[in-house]
Amino acid sequence: MKSFIATLMAASLSSPLGLAQPAEPAPLEREVSQGIQRLMAAGLEDNVGLQFVEDLTTEIGPRLAGSDAEARARDWAVAKLRGLGFSNVAVEGFDIPFWSRTFERAEIVSAGGQAMTVTALGGSEPTPEGGVTGELLRYASMAELQEAAAADIEGKIVFLDEGMTRTQDGSGYGVAVRKRRNCAPVAAEKGALACMIRSVGTDRHRFAHTGMMARDGAVGTGTGVAISPPDADQLGRLMERGAVTVKLEVGIDARPAAPSGNVIAEVPGRGALADEIILLGCHLDSWDLGTGAIDDGAGCGIVVGAAKLIADMPGRTKRTIRVVLYGSEEVGLLGGAAYAEQHADELDKHVFASESDFGAGKIWRFQTGFGEGALSYAAAMHQALAPLGIGPHDNSARGGPDIGVLKRAGVPVVSPGQDGTDYFDLHHTPDDTFDKIEPEAFRQNVAAYAVFAWIASETGWDFRTGPVEVEE
Repeated sequence: MKSFIATLMAASLSSPLGLAQPAEPAPLEREVSQGIQRLMAAGLEDNVGLQFVEDLTTEIGPRLAGSDAEARARDWAVAKLRGLGFSNVAVEGFDIPFWSRTFERAEIVSAGGQAMTVTALGGSEPTPEGGVTGELLRYASMAELQEAAAADIEGKIVFLDEGMTRTQDGSGYGVAVRKRRNCAPVAAEKGALACMIRSVGTDRHRFAHTGMMARDGAVGTGTGVAISPPDADQLGRLMERGAVTVKLEVGIDARPAAPSGNVIAEVPGRGALADEIILLGCHLDSWDLGTGAIDDGAGCGIVVGAAKLIADMPGRTKRTIRVVLYGSEEVGLLGGAAYAEQHADELDKHVFASESDFGAGKIWRFQTGFGEGALSYAAAMHQALAPLGIGPHDNSARGGPDIGVLKRAGVPVVSPGQDGTDYFDLHHTPDDTFDKIEPEAFRQNVAAYAVFAWIASETGWDFRTGPVEVEE
């Protein structure tokens, strides 16, 4: 087994996607290796993280950015983290533009009349009082819509009927999400009354997937809604039989400023490395249709559970483990931007960062984003994680959504690759609920995060450049 793992690791690190040369794993001190075994065993039995998600989704529920519910979630998290024994627990506040749906209705008013399952997209403009009614124009892609003549679209409702590809790593999302961001503004510029998109998702259920149009959380241009896959299919069949007319009504509540914030908690380090930070992140906000269990209550439970395991180890860690529960991720990564701005003077002290924001599926591969001189450290982490069924990947990790800004500032990151085969069945829907979390897979995540964060803390390695001498 060890030789097989070594072969996989060497192949991954020498792949065209990573850096050119394979590396031998850096040696681990006996105490570090013993800690890995202890954390791995404890993580696979852990219930702190899972209980965190259950309590959050049950006691708070959905947590729309800038809402009273998100504020309650911050207060709840502060109390929970203090109760778990974390240090330096605090809320770092910032303001965001606020958007919320108040109602949404859509019906086919031709061909006998049928109601449709729809949801307004974040940042959508409202329809005029009484809604809008117009003939439907179907386009198969954003490119097709962009090429369409304004004279053909003016006064009509655009239906963008583009599907999404199911993938294990979620790579189909990057293509599919473009229609959510761009359909309404492009359609509005061409004079359309509104845009309806086939939901950005991979399921076949009759519910719609929401998500943000504008990147800054504010009200964007045009009215945009997503419709469920079965309703999109129904529209396609009806349009094959003749012209289809739709009535659409959307109401919103929007304000230029509302309070949000990031919740911070720490496991303080000791000695010469105490001021160096290992950041484990997630986002506390969620969309308002489900209870935000998969996106991203699970991520918060994973990083809290992992940090708690490390906190319970004998003695104190060398480096400080900082848990960041970001606010307002869903509406434009606003918490990540706020954190980077508020901590700009200590970003050089952030030696390592990782974020959990892809559900609760098992981690199947581990990707690093280290300096060229630190590939042996990546190899050591690959080797340590192998007993959890986690394979090696390349060195081109970009970090998660909220820590992307840290990566761009030079902070080394890792991306534990979860199995996201069914993630976009649930993403941004009413079906994002606690029962969808599989405990065994969740606990494997907790164990993995605890292991690599422990290695990053206790070895004192420099992931930016390579070996560094540290005085105790």
